[in-house]
Amino acid sequence: MKLVRICAIALALASLPALWPGQEESLRVDGAHPRIFLVPRRLKLLRRERERQSLRWNQFQLLMAGKAPMPEPGFADALYYQVSGDGEAGRQAIHWALGQGIDLRQLALVFDWCQDILTEAESKALAAKLAHAIQQTGRDSSVGAVRSRLLAAVALAGHLPEAANRELEQVVRKWWEVQIAPALNAGHLALPLDDSYALLEILHVVRDNCDLDLRDAATQYFKDLPMVHLLSHYPASYPAGENEYRIPASVRPTSEPDLRLAALSRAAELSMVAFDSNGPGSQILQGWLLNDNFLMRGTFGAPYEFLWANPYQPGLSYYHAPLFVHDELFGRLFVRSSWEESATWLGYFDGELQLFEKGQAAVVDPHLDAEPLPLSSAVILFGAHTRQFKVAVAESEPVFVVGLKPRQSYSIEVDNEEMMEEQSDPGGILPLDLPHQAETGVRFREVIQPPMNADKHR
Repeated sequence: MKLVRICAIALALASLPALWPGQEESLRVDGAHPRIFLVPRRLKLLRRERERQSLRWNQFQLLMAGKAPMPEPGFADALYYQVSGDGEAGRQAIHWALGQGIDLRQLALVFDWCQDILTEAESKALAAKLAHAIQQTGRDSSVGAVRSRLLAAVALAGHLPEAANRELEQVVRKWWEVQIAPALNAGHLALPLDDSYALLEILHVVRDNCDLDLRDAATQYFKDLPMVHLLSHYPASYPAGENEYRIPASVRPTSEPDLRLAALSRAAELSMVAFDSNGPGSQILQGWLLNDNFLMRGTFGAPYEFLWANPYQPGLSYYHAPLFVHDELFGRLFVRSSWEESATWLGYFDGELQLFEKGQAAVVDPHLDAEPLPLSSAVILFGAHTRQFKVAVAESEPVFVVGLKPRQSYSIEVDNEEMMEEQSDPGGILPLDLPHQAETGVRFREVIQPPMNADKHR
């Protein structure tokens, strides 16, 4: 009898799906439309904003009712339909998607947000267009392209399940968990800050539909992201016709900033707060966002402003935030002298050193001999050629040496202290802990590592 029971149990266990240690559960999306961004809680908030005739809703409605040409018509019309119930706006979004629309991200939003007014024939035609676009862009591994395919896959779940599930697995399991997250953790891949908004859209749609927080695979990167993002903007705002913009730093800056990137930078901040409103960095970002001078009122930015902003969320004053951030993971440094618009700002990122003062950003050669640069919040040393400094450090000011070799060990000698050895980060930045309130001599030199096979030739 015991043998019969054992055999029966073995057969029963064999019939269960095997889940080996480390094996991931398959990703499934089976919720009702809308699935992308407009989860019930957010949609309820947006419809309440319409009822209250809030500032952001009135601005969005003014543009839509006035038939203003919207740069992203599928996104704007479909959002307006979901919040207002205006069937004409929904039909306009569908007409665009089935006609001239080629932007995969917007096509996915229209399919998802206007699903209840699509005819069966329209739904099939738009689903086929989405599936074709996923296939056509499948080799593009940029954050924006991956985001668009992911949104399309989530929209298609239940309509074309095989194509949707395949793309979900590709994005989450292969692109993110195998390629991107390990590279972020190792400091080998610094995602451009311009990609922040697309990345946040990926985070939102995966968590909302798969109950999976992708940040868990790259915790340090996302812990640093809010303050890196905040301090990577030039101090002076830019007055445009519709509103003021905070301009994100860019390689080889020009006198005329890209206002589309500035709008997406604010959209990234809004969606970052919406994703994790309780995080310390998010609360400071919210304080940064509450100034209505920067509320986006233009045809490109207004839909993003309305979609993500939560003016009822309290924030912390960014005036209490640190005036510098050293991103040791990727070798980036951003420093401000104050939070005023007249502040001096230094940024070292993507291999370029920039100094912003008197309303202008200029590229500086980090390898030139130069005196220490005091910014009231930090002191910058240029150490590519000069290896001996006299520097006075005020209380709590950090000191950074820039322009060094990446990941190079240096022996450091400070007056009246023991010699120590430190390694520069991936960008060639070396933080120093120096005595305060007195002029101190600092000397450092490269530590030459012996060849790996040196012992074999002795």
